Amino acid sequence: MAPRFAHRNLPRLLLQAREAVMAHTRPSLREHGLSDQQWRVLRVLGEHGTVETGRVAREAFILGPSLTGMLARMERDGLITRERDAADQRRTVVRATPRGLALVETLSSAVEAHYAWMEKSLGKQNLRQLYELLDQVIELEKPE
Repeated sequence: MAPRFAHRNLPRLLLQAREAVMAHTRPSLREHGLSDQQWRVLRVLGEHGTVETGRVAREAFILGPSLTGMLARMERDGLITRERDAADQRRTVVRATPRGLALVETLSSAVEAHYAWMEKSLGKQNLRQLYELLDQVIELEKPE
């Protein structure tokens, strides 16, 4: 007998929604030789400037060991620079290079155009409500 669930599969729906949204963004990323993860790193750096690697990992949702290899490749490709934190030599900070920032600028136009289309299609209030509900779910599920 199959288990009976009273609720829809929320993790699956969230993944489907993510994939549906990313389907519009991925072609632009690939055009510029970026993976989804590299874009998330560049977006974090574009929004926050110089960032400690632990924060990059948290905000871009990339595990530390994977991030280390990715940052090495991004540095090799001239997208980011890494250096020791002047205030705490045990930490490494990351910043986007001018080339990396130019990619953020270029890609942000396509991303924002897609969000504008979503806002027009769903309605401003519905999109705002979606953001608010997602923020509430994230807060609700945070470990204590």
